[in-house]
Amino acid sequence: MLRKERVKKALQHKQTDVVPYNISFTIPAYQKLVKYYSDEKISDKIGNHLVRISAVSSDAWQEISPDIWQDEFKVVWNRTVDKDIGTVEGYVFPEPELYGYKFPEPNLKTRYAKFEEIANSKPDGFIIGGIGFSLFERAWTLRGMENILIDMKLNPNFVEELLDRILEYNLAVIEGMSKYKIDACHFGDDWGSQHGLIMGPSMWRKFIKPRIAKMYRKVHEKGLAVSIHSCGDIKEVIPDLIDIGLNIMNPFQPEVMDVYEMKQKYGKNLCFWGGVSTQSTLPYKTPDDVKKEVKQLLSEIGKDGGYILAPAHDIPSDVPTENMLALIEVVQNQ
Repeated sequence: MLRKERVKKALQHKQTDVVPYNISFTIPAYQKLVKYYSDEKISDKIGNHLVRISAVSSDAWQEISPDIWQDEFKVVWNRTVDKDIGTVEGYVFPEPELYGYKFPEPNLKTRYAKFEEIANSKPDGFIIGGIGFSLFERAWTLRGMENILIDMKLNPNFVEELLDRILEYNLAVIEGMSKYKIDACHFGDDWGSQHGLIMGPSMWRKFIKPRIAKMYRKVHEKGLAVSIHSCGDIKEVIPDLIDIGLNIMNPFQPEVMDVYEMKQKYGKNLCFWGGVSTQSTLPYKTPDDVKKEVKQLLSEIGKDGGYILAPAHDIPSDVPTENMLALIEVVQNQ
């Protein structure tokens, strides 16, 4: 069975011959694996079922000084420590005003330059077009986390205006991605902390829900599945997400939710993507512990479809190589 077919069958909540899986890495973790195998392209041999393509222009990021990068939204990121993402330095909107700010052009040819090439080179994979920092995260990177949360109370009109502009941009990008051979649209937007929603459920429902509902609706109109990534404990809005059309939920983080309970409660409505602990099991347990956890997830969460096994986030740098190998061994030998 083709990997694409397995994922589609899992989305239909049907048992597959092999539980679909997708193993991704931070840069330092992947370098460990490359060193072990002496193979720069080892990720292509893992057998991942998902093919992810980001709707980011090829010239979107500019290194303006060593390890200091500026993205296409003019946000400056310090990557001297975190080479994967970095931390924001300064804010585009120091005050709750847009100041005639011009958003990036969603219809640039360079934004979609990799879509056709990658989709055609991996036709057996489930192709996902992605928008990172898709709403709340984009807002706070422009304004600042504390500022945008305060604005939700003190300057709600500004928050509405900013989120509407981000939404307008996202809808145009969804339109652009949907012209290519993709199977789903994926939205990255962390809403959760270890203990609930960052902005709380009422603010989430006021500012976030109505806008992502429009995004999800447009994706479904294109005949595509909706996938999200939100770290943290977002249990209290899972019914809301199902109501507005979510299909795939990532990262399915075991440290903040009982993944077996979530499967029991929502497994008929959602396909979960993730589940392997990156906070405890992978970095701190033995290879046998890793194998035991992965096998249990495959057996119990993977039963009757609705599951894509993966680490709960890109595998971090503190995970021993032998634990990465244990994970790979189990998924490859189902």
